[in-house]
Amino acid sequence: DQPLGNNIQDAGSVRSKLHLIDLAGSERVSKTDATGERLKEAQNINKSLSALGDVINALSGKKAAHVPYRNSKLTFLLQDSLSGNSKVLMFCNISPASYNCAETMCTLNFAARCRSVELGQAKKGSEGAEVAKLKRMVAKLTEKLNNGGGAEEKGTKSGRASLTSPQRGTDSPARGKR
Repeated sequence: DQPLGNNIQDAGSVRSKLHLIDLAGSERVSKTDATGERLKEAQNINKSLSALGDVINALSGKKAAHVPYRNSKLTFLLQDSLSGNSKVLMFCNISPASYNCAETMCTLNFAARCRSVELGQAKKGSEGAEVAKLKRMVAKLTEKLNNGGGAEEKGTKSGRASLTSPQRGTDSPARGKR
């Protein structure tokens, strides 16, 4: 995740990912007469499509349900793209041939389910709640140190010094390793 570009006016940076995934082809074994490695590939594609369908179904639900991103490598890799703050575009290819009617209908139904999912609007420069919380903590600790809060606090319940000002050379969780 290297920055793709820096904004000269506000010094902001943009990070992007582009996923190109081809799950195309007739994966109906009865139609392709696939055997061996090709059969295994078709089964894996079907498994990935099924897992993606499960994720889409969970995302389209109104109540907060568990989203099974870890059910396949595909959905695990797409987790950050499907979990909001992303722009998502999906192409579905269909066949005009009458003997592909059943597969075309399945593809169109899947596309309709995907279309009904609202991931929310992508926000530029947004960060997770945990990152924002940690930034606030760092700012508070920096302010305490700058305002003469360098002396250790006394009177803690356990008798140990507080973590607001760790001793030099120690590896406390608040300070990290040097």
